[in-house]
Amino acid sequence: MSEYLRQLDERVLVYDGAMGTQLMALELTADDFGGERYQGCNEALVLTRPELIRRIHESYLEAGADVVETDTFTASRLKLDEYDLGDRVADVNRNAARLAREACDKYSTPERPRFVAGSMGPTGMLISSSDPSLSKITFQELADIYGEQARYLVEGGVDLLLLETMQDLLELKAAIAGITREFAKGMRRVPIQAQPTLITEGRMLLGTDIRAICATLDALPVDVIGLNCSTGPAQMRDSVRYLTEMSDKYVSVIPNAGLPIMGPKGETIYPQSPQELAAELSDFVREFGVNTVGGCCGTTPEHITSLCASVEGLPGRKPSPKPKQYVASAMTATSLEQEPRPLLVGERINAQGSRKIKKMLLEERYDDIALVAREQVEVGAHTLDICCALTERTDEDEQMRLVVRKLAQSVEVPLVIDSTEPRVLQAALENYPGRAIINSVHLESGRAKVDAVLPLAMEHGAAVIALTIDESGMARRRSASSRLQNNFTRLS
Repeated sequence: MSEYLRQLDERVLVYDGAMGTQLMALELTADDFGGERYQGCNEALVLTRPELIRRIHESYLEAGADVVETDTFTASRLKLDEYDLGDRVADVNRNAARLAREACDKYSTPERPRFVAGSMGPTGMLISSSDPSLSKITFQELADIYGEQARYLVEGGVDLLLLETMQDLLELKAAIAGITREFAKGMRRVPIQAQPTLITEGRMLLGTDIRAICATLDALPVDVIGLNCSTGPAQMRDSVRYLTEMSDKYVSVIPNAGLPIMGPKGETIYPQSPQELAAELSDFVREFGVNTVGGCCGTTPEHITSLCASVEGLPGRKPSPKPKQYVASAMTATSLEQEPRPLLVGERINAQGSRKIKKMLLEERYDDIALVAREQVEVGAHTLDICCALTERTDEDEQMRLVVRKLAQSVEVPLVIDSTEPRVLQAALENYPGRAIINSVHLESGRAKVDAVLPLAMEHGAAVIALTIDESGMARRRSASSRLQNNFTRLS
């Protein structure tokens, strides 16, 4: 276990406050950023004015923070390219990590170590959306972008990687995949902390609720799940309660200093005082067992001083393993254990069993397929089985991609991805924001299919229907594992 996670087992850790708020107060000029073309790129300051960034880190450490975030929120290659700094992605991230590392080492003691969180924010793309410009990026491209930034942050000395203010669940999944791929290549392993952001209605920007977030992230290799930005703590309360009750991860909460309001001069004001923010977050610790708290937009060292005092000596919850019994669509989660049983799997969107769907696929009538999907949901299907295999076409993977994207935006129930081809399963999973089910794996031809499919399931956190079949045929005796199949009934 990393020292960061070990400390979370023992006490509540406090994060720093806003970097942007502190930088805005300095009223920096274009010269500070290295010229007009870079003005507004806060990440450029780690190269041009490193002493300013170090001073801000130290101000939060003096206020009592246990964790400081690197000045790299928009330091992916994609975002730095907006300022013609994409070729400096290594320098920016390594230098930012080193500045934070030096500050933390200065304030650390054996009794109270201080930690560096490598901040990684959204790219500005919305891969799950139907917007032709914002969705014009692939899962693989996003994974590479985040994997690259993660490697440079780890090389610079961070203690954990913080995926924060994430607005699209599929982008967050791609970021986690990119990081874990770098671990597999030999990068030093550090904890991953994943923090979506919710609007005031309690959903992500594209409509994902906290149930889908929890079901999806709990099935992925992250260590801490949390929420940050967009709102103050009051608007997060119900979502935080759900996470602490349902997740088997540590839970973090890093809100803004209240909901922003417009000031008399048109400026953005965050109204919550240090004492008010501290009171609400310490309640989260007492009532729900939140493990780590901190401040996002509008928070200052004064907020962190009050927050540290309010949670001093309070214990956080110790996560316990829970069965991964939920799957999720892009909108919400569904339990695999329905009461009353069984789980109903709608099977009409299957080219192998429906002439109607086969004709629609051949004619590429994806809107009509979505209508069939909605009809199945309306008559009670809990999940939908999707199969696009056609003898008349060779692009099953592309048709699966298009159908999955259409249904992810059209129906609220999770999808069951049905194909014998690993490349088709991969195409589906890389375009699905939630936690899907793979149908299916078996040992009929030895380990070939299992070895091809299970790594995909692991990377994407998918559930798997496992058939009790091997080279000798179907199992003849019921066992505890085979009885699980009785929980699935197909609805055609």
